[in-house]
Amino acid sequence: MEDKSAAKMAVNQDIFEAIITHTPNGIIVTDRTYNDIYINKSAEEITNFKEKDIIGKNLIKKFPQLKSNNHINEESLLNLKINGLNIKIKQFTVESEDVKIFLMIDTKESVELSENLKRTKGSNDELKEILDGSYDGVLVTDGEGNVLYVNHSYERITAIKVEEIMGKNMRELINPVWMPNSVAFVVMEERRAVSKKQVTQKGKNIIVTGMPIFDKKGNIKKVVINVRDITEIYSLREELLKSQVREQFYIQKNTDLINSQQNNDNHSVIAVSEAMKDVFSLANKVSNFQATVLIVGESGVGKEEVAKFIHNNSIKKDKPFITINCGAIPDNLLESELFGYEKGAFTGASSLGKEGLLETANGGTVFLDEIGEISLDFQVKILRVLETKQITRVGSVHPKDIDIRIIAATNRNIEEMVEQGTFREDLYYRLNVVQIKVPPLRQRKKDIGPLSMLFLSRFNQKYSQNKILTYDVTKELQAYHWPGNVRQLKNIIENMVVVSSNEYLQIDDLPWKSGGGGIIKKTIDLITDSDEITMDLAVEYLEKKLLEKTKQKYRTTREMAEHLGLNQSTVVRKLKKYSL
Repeated sequence: MEDKSAAKMAVNQDIFEAIITHTPNGIIVTDRTYNDIYINKSAEEITNFKEKDIIGKNLIKKFPQLKSNNHINEESLLNLKINGLNIKIKQFTVESEDVKIFLMIDTKESVELSENLKRTKGSNDELKEILDGSYDGVLVTDGEGNVLYVNHSYERITAIKVEEIMGKNMRELINPVWMPNSVAFVVMEERRAVSKKQVTQKGKNIIVTGMPIFDKKGNIKKVVINVRDITEIYSLREELLKSQVREQFYIQKNTDLINSQQNNDNHSVIAVSEAMKDVFSLANKVSNFQATVLIVGESGVGKEEVAKFIHNNSIKKDKPFITINCGAIPDNLLESELFGYEKGAFTGASSLGKEGLLETANGGTVFLDEIGEISLDFQVKILRVLETKQITRVGSVHPKDIDIRIIAATNRNIEEMVEQGTFREDLYYRLNVVQIKVPPLRQRKKDIGPLSMLFLSRFNQKYSQNKILTYDVTKELQAYHWPGNVRQLKNIIENMVVVSSNEYLQIDDLPWKSGGGGIIKKTIDLITDSDEITMDLAVEYLEKKLLEKTKQKYRTTREMAEHLGLNQSTVVRKLKKYSL
């Protein structure tokens, strides 16, 4: 019996020794006065002391930190830093053996684990913030359809409270009216991503997409459901369809108008606005009368087109129509150009003489553009032509009868010029038998769309393009102030046809959107914000600055005029005005 007890004790002692030897925790045994009598391998590694260096030595002297921690009591678990390691120490006293046992635990792994848990929690919190901040609704279920997570957008879109769904099974939400089935169960059944269109109980159109997440064995462990509100998209789609229909109707309407005008023998004129209808109505009325007509209006409004309309609707339509820009011909050449000259009339004259433009137009119509630019001396000669229907070539004394109708045009205020003495009153009354005033483009907005389509058709054909003018661009054109009138509109349409890479012309293709419009606006704002500047000064300031800049860029007044959308004579006159 005693042999069995001794053998059992021997076995137990072997087990205890194995445990003490191989435990990862350090164990130090001291006597009552803290003199070391045993240290295991783990304690050697923790303290960096070998058994031979510590046995028989005082533990307190080896580790004075123990003393600074109010010695060691059996109720506390001390945290000490030994050899750079965070160590927890627990003391046990074995009274029967009169020894003290110190259990040393390296907390490095537990600290790392704690830090990893903190980082993981931080990542989870951040992920939750991202999901909660998502504009789309997000719901996650397990492989049985039990709800694990719901974000706030899901509540906003579906009008189902988070607390009403969290922790429940999706089967509890199935409703024959607005949710006949849950996409989660469709995903579980088909084992693939599934999208369904649904209508919520509040009438919103939504797209619900479920995505399965599989475990290593191929079983669905989670289903992630994304919910997107497409009500606004539906509304935008409807608006887009309406806009496309409206645009097609608008384009077709203007195309039909342009085609009818281009097929008209009287050439293409556009008159949609009441103002221009009145202009062409009056022009048509006077076309078969031989009365002189004076056409007035700003530069670029289309005065020449009105003159051509009168000619093309008259009995002279098969006869010549000659345009003479009075401001573009120098005074010393004007007489010979209009009246012609005999051989040897002046130095450099042709030996055969030359027929003048008025003589060339015999039987037809002469359009004297910019009539306000001719000198007082030459005004007398024009007046005589009107009164006598005769011209006399330079160098000749024999007048010639001519049958011409004269239509004059100007962008200047002739009445003011008469008062100032720069235009003959008798010539003014002789020209002004019938006056047709062409309004500026900004006062006839309804014409802008059809004119734009007409110019677009012409330039598409000229440059072998197929550009299309969108409704938005047309609206933007109608909102513009058009200082250069129809001539400027024509130039801008040509610019977009040539420069734009878009088949459907966009608002950004407009020169004032793609180029220096911002600078122009800033300059205008700067002037208009001033309380001291008058209207005349503001106009003069802008005109002068614009002319200075344009003159630096272009070599001739003709190029300047084309760039500015003005007549050459107007550019010449304004350059003289500002001494440029």
